[in-house]
Amino acid sequence: MSYDYSEFAKKASEFVEQIGEEAKKAAKDVGPILSDLAEKAKPAVESIKEKATPVFYDVTSSFSEKPHLNTSDISRDAFMLKGKLSTQGYDWWWHSFTGTHSKTGEQKAFFVEYFVINPGLAEDEPVFGQLPENIQNGKKPSYVMIKAGAWGKNAKQIHRFFSFKDVTITPGAPYSLTASDCYASEGRITGSVNVSEEEKTAHPEWMSDVGRMKWSLSVDKKTAYNVGYGASRPVRDAAAFEMYWHAEGMKTEYSGTVEYNGELYYVSPESSFGYADKNWGADFTSPWIWLSSWDITSNNTGERLKNTVFDIGGGRPAVLGMKLENKLLGAIVYEGQEIEFNFSKAWMNPKTRFKCYETDEEVVWHIEQENTAFVMQTSIHCRKEDMLLINYEAPNGTKKHNRLWNGGNGEGTVRLYRKDRGERILLDVLTVKHAGCEWGTFSE
Repeated sequence: MSYDYSEFAKKASEFVEQIGEEAKKAAKDVGPILSDLAEKAKPAVESIKEKATPVFYDVTSSFSEKPHLNTSDISRDAFMLKGKLSTQGYDWWWHSFTGTHSKTGEQKAFFVEYFVINPGLAEDEPVFGQLPENIQNGKKPSYVMIKAGAWGKNAKQIHRFFSFKDVTITPGAPYSLTASDCYASEGRITGSVNVSEEEKTAHPEWMSDVGRMKWSLSVDKKTAYNVGYGASRPVRDAAAFEMYWHAEGMKTEYSGTVEYNGELYYVSPESSFGYADKNWGADFTSPWIWLSSWDITSNNTGERLKNTVFDIGGGRPAVLGMKLENKLLGAIVYEGQEIEFNFSKAWMNPKTRFKCYETDEEVVWHIEQENTAFVMQTSIHCRKEDMLLINYEAPNGTKKHNRLWNGGNGEGTVRLYRKDRGERILLDVLTVKHAGCEWGTFSE
């Protein structure tokens, strides 16, 4: 028995055609509605982005216990440029401290940094991303840079570069880096830099000032700022953040000597007001904010507080490709009491408001942070004549931070409140000196 399907096929074709016309009509009618819905959904999408980070951290909490903010973790100080960060990444160990002139007794603030970029692209000589031919060819930088210098009048940053073949970096913790006479570890830093006027003129790609400095210092890290899950092993392995931060020594006591442009300075633990931290990642943040000090005097007692230190950093972190606006990490240890304002810890209900700006003579920071129990209002200013515009090139070879103010002589106040049934109870007004400070945004 055979069947004639022609009539059935004809009707099926007509039906499909009719459906197509109806679909076109529906799309025409529904299109504006969908567009309107998409516009209205934008705030919800932004809210989801905003909430994604704490959820992300809550998930990672299964990997480790919640650490106190003052929790040492030298594994976070280890060399991090592996995998994709080896060809699109930077890593640095930063130290800042105050010394006293051997003859005049004048104090001067210094800094030393051991900076590493794109080791997976290493050549026999350092590769500079700011060379015109490298910019034209899109060639990324690759080198170890020793950055050292001083703040105050005529502030300077002096750079020395090494190829990776001339550098030894311990792969795990505790870290160490050796490049000629330059050395860094958890307990000691040594080295020298020297750039002449002729070298600066011949090598603008060095991004360096003229000067010379030599240092030999012991490093005693007293208080850490551990940001928690944001720099934990699972989050590092996932490359979730664009920029990571760990302050193993937000209070660090340094001891030793510095020779700066022919002048000798002694560095003593109790007056070094030192700071040591670590940053690494694939790119820098914008805006870029940093404030820290332990030269702090209580308004309540009039005495300098020996067990108090604060640290604030961040600006616009990127997590899983999403930019999070106005997010800072902050902590204060107030005479042993640990108080943290960490946007990644949702259970603390953290909130941050800040305003940073330049005047003709100063850079100014106004930051208010709060959690469920405390409020910290930080107001710092620093004279531009005591600061410098610090230079870095990013792993992709660009130099987007061309007005990144950096200093070590900030002054101001921290007002600390306790919350009580909706009221703010003032605990103390802290007078701050010798504050490390940083502020800048990407150039247009």
